[in-house]
This record gives sequence, C-alpha cells and structure tokens, in this order.
Amino acid sequence: MTFTRRAVLAAAAAAIVAIPALGGSVAHAADTIKIGDINSYKRLPAHTIPYKKGVELALKEINAAGGVMGKQLELVSRDDGGKPGEAVKIAEELFAKDKVALISGSLFSHVGLALTAFAGQNKKLYLAAEPLADALVWAKGNRYTFRLRPSTYMQAAMLAEQAAKNPAKRWATIAPNYAYGKDAVAAFKKVLKQKRPDVEFVAEQWPGLFKIDAGAEVQALAKANPDAIYNVTFGGDLAKFVREGKTRGLFKDKLVVGLLTGEPEYIDPLKDEAPEGWLVTGYPWQFIKTPEHKKFLDAYQGAYGEHPRIGSIVGYNTMLAIAAMLEKAGSTETEKMVDAMKGLSFDSPTGPITFREIDHQSTMGAYVGRTAVKDGQGIMVDWTYEDGANYLPPDDEVRKMRPTS
Repeated sequence: MTFTRRAVLAAAAAAIVAIPALGGSVAHAADTIKIGDINSYKRLPAHTIPYKKGVELALKEINAAGGVMGKQLELVSRDDGGKPGEAVKIAEELFAKDKVALISGSLFSHVGLALTAFAGQNKKLYLAAEPLADALVWAKGNRYTFRLRPSTYMQAAMLAEQAAKNPAKRWATIAPNYAYGKDAVAAFKKVLKQKRPDVEFVAEQWPGLFKIDAGAEVQALAKANPDAIYNVTFGGDLAKFVREGKTRGLFKDKLVVGLLTGEPEYIDPLKDEAPEGWLVTGYPWQFIKTPEHKKFLDAYQGAYGEHPRIGSIVGYNTMLAIAAMLEKAGSTETEKMVDAMKGLSFDSPTGPITFREIDHQSTMGAYVGRTAVKDGQGIMVDWTYEDGANYLPPDDEVRKMRPTS
C-alpha cells in the first residue's frame, strides 16, 4: 500500500479525529504507534515551536485518515535543552519506559550527532529532522540513522553554484564555532573553489554559538577587505551581525551569501532591518503556488492563524516520512523499519522526496533567492526551488566518507 499525502487529505476532509496530546496518554495504547520526539524547544523556540506545529498538523491528518496499519500515531515529546547528553538520556527513557517505536526530531547538529551515535550503538531507528551537520550521514553515519532536511553540504553547494557567477575573488566567512558552522564553511569553500579556482579566502571568523561579539567580528571582516562574505550565523547572532554590519558599512558594494538567512524564523524578526540583496537559502512561503504547497499552507493557516516557517514544513514532512515508512514496513520491528527507510519515496508539499540508500540522506530540496524588504518586512525574491538530489557528491566520494556499517 502506498501512503500519499493526497490520500491523507481526502480522508481528513471526510473525518475529524482529535490528535493525541503531545507527550500525553492515549486511552487505547494498544491501538497506537508511539513516536519519540526529542527537540530543543526551550533553547530555540522560534524554530522548534513551528516544527511542533507542523508535526501536529500532519498527525491530525494521518490519524483522521485512519492512521497507519489501523493504528493511530502518538507523539511522546521531550525537550533536550540543547544538550547532547540530555538528548541521549531522553532517548534511552523513551525506548525503555515509553516503548516508542523510533525517535525523531532534534535541531542542533551536536545534539543530532549524539543521537546518531546512540542509534548506531543501540540499534534503534532515528530520523533526524533538522540537524544539518554533514557527518550525521557521512563520517558518523550508520544503518539506523536517516536525515530529512537538506544537509549543510547540499545547501552550501546550491549557494556556491550561484556565487560562482559573481566576479568576486576575495572571500571572507563567518560561522558559529561548532559542527554545523564548520561543515558549512568547508562545503562552500570546496564547491566554490571547484567552480572558480581563482577565488581566495582571506579571512575566517568563528564566533561562539549565540555568543557573538558582532562589533569585533565586523571589524575583523572589514580589515580583511573581502569582495564577498559568506555568512552562516543564525538566530540572535544573525540579527546582531546584520545590524552591526549595516551600521559600519560592511556590506556596501559586497556580495553577501547567507546560509538559512531567508528562513522566516530568522528574517521575520529583523523586519525592515532585514538585509537586501543577499543571496540566501530560505522559505518564500507566501509566493509558492504549487497545488501541494497551497493545500499545506491553507491547512496550516487554518489551524494556527499564522504563516508557516521552514520548521513547520520540516515537521510536517517528518511525520509524512514516518507514516510512509510504517506503511511500507508493515511493522514496528526496528530492522524492518530500517529496511523500509532505505530508498523510501513519498509526496510532500515541497515535492517528491526520497531517502537515498547509499547514505540515508533525503533529497528534500531548498529555496534559493535574494533578500528584499517589502512593506517593512524581509522577504525572498527571484527564488527557485533546487532539488536536493542535484547537490550531492558522487557516490564514490560518499563511499569514502561513510563507514561501511
């Protein structure tokens, strides 16, 4: 039986079933399949709360359509506080006490890598929804870990492809000093140098995550006198960097490339202070006109009275992936679920998605465009949706990076 979003929506229109409360109990536990959810809800709520809302919406639709294998899906949700050790402890409890079939979620790369190690060591299925570190499916990858969101390498490659068309030769980078930031810089440099051997990187700044001294970072970048800047900061760090950079004229007459900068979670809070003309990845939700996305957008706005963020659609797609996997596996036995995840394809609001057998990375893509300000709000313009399958290294390179397990 093939699980499709169309079938879910059709059934949802004919029946209304209450979603099980996140983390709550269900009257008929034997008729449910429990999914463990681990995320940094308190540490970065601007991203994780929309994620949870996307999860809730998908679960409501799936359960309204009769669930999976005749059972309702129940989410058992826990907050990891952004701490890898806490996330692993929670994972152990979810399997031992709550009897979940698998775990999913997480946002920060260091947390995702800790859960990846846990999954491999304990032979438990883990679907990493949002962590972007490349090592999660390559150097640290294992049989039991899969990732939905386009990786750091994929999104950096999309940006590098466009950046290579600009005449800029002298580049500087700024990124948070942890796994995601390091991977993002390494991937961008690798792809850009392949496409433009003449470029050089004249400065690298590595502020601590959420500890940026924006004035000092901007001063250091200005001193290097680059033609272009690759920015990987996000959240509060991004806001401080943008404001200080504008004040000191750092961005004037320079190409600025921003990984994730166009996402509503990060550009919305800047309002009319949002940067203009930056080349970014993001989520232009208000301009996507495909029927699949319009159905998702209408349902999301109807449920929550607000527009979705990138976290919303990642959360929604995560639950669609799990439901599709369970239908394919026909079982909650771990090895059967893992086998079902390999090569799994399903429909989503962003288009068809497949989990590659070679490295367990999904082909979910990303939106690439330029930033602008309209009616006092930052938006994306001149954007395109890039299929993630087109921005991954060749299979022989993947085999060299990934363990055989």
